[in-house]
Amino acid sequence: MQVVFLCGGAGKRMFPIAGDKFLLKFLGKTLLEYQIEQALAAGLNDIVIVGNQQNIERLRKLVPRFPQARIALATQGEPSGMADAVQSVQKLAEDEIIVVNPSDIFEGSAYATILEARKGGSASTYILGTRVKEYFPGGYLVVDEEKDILHIVEKPRRGEEPSNVVNIVVHLHRDATALFRCLAKVKDKGFDAYEQALEGMINEGHKLKLVEYGGFWSPIKYPWHLLAAMEYFLDQKPGGIASSAIISEKATIEGHVTIDENVRVLENAVIRGPCYIGKNSVIGNNALIRDCSHIGADCVVGFSTEIKHSYIGDGCWFHLNYIGDSIIADRCSFGAGTITANLRLGEGKLAIESGGETLDTGLDKLGAIIGADSKTGINVSLMPGVRIGPNSIVGPHVMLRRDLGPKRMILLDSANQLVERQISPG
Repeated sequence: MQVVFLCGGAGKRMFPIAGDKFLLKFLGKTLLEYQIEQALAAGLNDIVIVGNQQNIERLRKLVPRFPQARIALATQGEPSGMADAVQSVQKLAEDEIIVVNPSDIFEGSAYATILEARKGGSASTYILGTRVKEYFPGGYLVVDEEKDILHIVEKPRRGEEPSNVVNIVVHLHRDATALFRCLAKVKDKGFDAYEQALEGMINEGHKLKLVEYGGFWSPIKYPWHLLAAMEYFLDQKPGGIASSAIISEKATIEGHVTIDENVRVLENAVIRGPCYIGKNSVIGNNALIRDCSHIGADCVVGFSTEIKHSYIGDGCWFHLNYIGDSIIADRCSFGAGTITANLRLGEGKLAIESGGETLDTGLDKLGAIIGADSKTGINVSLMPGVRIGPNSIVGPHVMLRRDLGPKRMILLDSANQLVERQISPG
């Protein structure tokens, strides 16, 4: 049996966090590495990774890290949907495959649950699903009392959900040939072509079975979902300090704190877990890191900076800052006095405008979301939920109330008016 990890798609909802979601790092490892480890722990060591032309070389570099597995790579020509990604492995596929979306976070018990269902059942396909209490922008399953799947509805509108059972993309196909045949029959190659193929299997008389999953599940569809993912991974780690780390006797470390190799923690710094400090990072004098925070590798958290419940990527620099409930991608730099506001004065849940629709984050506290290689000047104020695109600059003394696109600069002119312009290449 093969596990097929679908890594060829493009994250269209993650602005300003660019790149592949499954290559985001948690505690020093990519999400895809965690997924492979879980599959191996379940006894599934025959793996196919579907990439695209932009990421296939990065995926290839991960393969040597798992010498105990047989890993093959397939390249999807264009990130044109899940159906196309699955079809790209047809020549490599065995009779039985498990199709997995590696950008979802779930427990290893998911594999055990679906394998156990297969062992005692006669269905052609087993689909992992979970019951939700609130609207989820994904696929829904319509099932009967025997948990046979009658229909699959992809991304219904809010209020039009056909059930409360959400489709988790951990699908065990015992008859891969039937799946590929039905995929080939789909004429409309839209976003739901794969789901149309599953409907085609049902119409052909194949039995598709719901396997209910009650463990932890956190899809990463929007950037603020990284906070829940961060919490999950930090909760799995009991903490520990690498032998190469240098910790001042005057520093305070409390709770489950993981400090990676070659980290330096200077005098009067306070770290209250659960927290993670990545390799080669420096936590400066009087810094405070608390309430479930993730600091990537090669970061400098400078003097008197406070980081609370935030995901920080690699290579970031801070000095005299407050960063609360924020997501900061790789290689960002904050000038002294930059502050992220994380709570509206009126309180309540925060909503974000995206693609012409208003998205309810479900969070009452959300700071800034900042793409890679962006900078702020001194004394910058970033209002709750503000998004800043990659390679952008927020100038000194700016109070930013709205989103800023990629490769944009916003400054105060001599009349204290905001001026925005494109950053020229080079």
